[in-house]
Amino acid sequence: MRLFWLIFLPAVAYQLLASLAALRHLFQRHSRPRASTFSPGVSVLKPLHGMDPNTSEAFVSQIRQRYSAFEVVFGARDENDPAAVEARRLAYEHPEIPIRVIIGGQPTRNGKVGVLMELARHARHPIWVVNDSDIKVDPEYLSQIVAPLEDQSVGVVTCPYRAKAHNLPAAWESLGIATDFMPSTLVAQLVGVREFGFGSTLAFRAADLERVGGFAALADYLADDYQLAKRITSLGKRALLSTYTVETSLGDASWPGVWRHQLRWARTIRLTKRGGYAGLPITSAGMWVLLAIVSGAWIPAAILVAARITSALLTGCFVLRSSIAASLFWLSPIWDLYSFALWLTSYAGTEVRWRDQFLRIDNQGRIEG
Repeated sequence: MRLFWLIFLPAVAYQLLASLAALRHLFQRHSRPRASTFSPGVSVLKPLHGMDPNTSEAFVSQIRQRYSAFEVVFGARDENDPAAVEARRLAYEHPEIPIRVIIGGQPTRNGKVGVLMELARHARHPIWVVNDSDIKVDPEYLSQIVAPLEDQSVGVVTCPYRAKAHNLPAAWESLGIATDFMPSTLVAQLVGVREFGFGSTLAFRAADLERVGGFAALADYLADDYQLAKRITSLGKRALLSTYTVETSLGDASWPGVWRHQLRWARTIRLTKRGGYAGLPITSAGMWVLLAIVSGAWIPAAILVAARITSALLTGCFVLRSSIAASLFWLSPIWDLYSFALWLTSYAGTEVRWRDQFLRIDNQGRIEG
């Protein structure tokens, strides 16, 4: 029984902490920002590889910014890549906006980083923003994410994100992002974790990246976004989670595809954050609810379910404003069982599937071969 309480109490405490972190984030979002004239030039670097359902809409949203000086630099290895073709069409239709499409990339194990190395050679402004090709934003995006960099103690700004789904498997994955992954990120910021960053957005000073070796330092790593944030924060700066939420698209996912995608994340996190990852099951409330029910501890089970659903509601519905989380939040304890299975499976190997490639990752998170 003592073992049960040693697990149950931290599990409840984590869910309460996740709710507190969500409330803190909401308070920060609705606080009146101080007036600022900080608006340095921004180069938006967008590495491309194929089209997703959200790509065209995302490209258009990226160029429609209410910001004084910015450019969008798209890059692909193949000039016939459909996303590169779409980017060229956009540049032709909007000559008033500084859009460039760069073809080429350095030979790297992480192909995306190879393209970013090429884009860096063409970037003209001191602030760089890197985001995935399917990230959709509104016209205030750049002004919102660049403003925190006025504070020299901030090295990287990253964004929470909600995932748009086109079918049931994608909706399931979107639920996990909204009610499991993002709450853990809010908790990380609340407790003072300094090094985190997502492909949804990375805004930083070009000079800071240069000080830590540029994009070339990331060339062998699968989790290039995390590695970028880790290196810049090693300069004594901090990563900041913006109150601005972006939208991504999961496309036409399949159940096996969702599992592979989540397993890639799980194995990558395991190999980059080994100590913290071992304790991850404490956050899987659904597992401990099931254990409590089997043990006949109905009241503890009810308390933990209530705490879990509250944190899922606050983060998924209010922080991210996810329509999928609003509909499916009550399934978050079931997601936890799925997440626990992923956690166990992540220890069974080091191979992941990334797009159409099978990659083996070493114990530092580097791509082997």
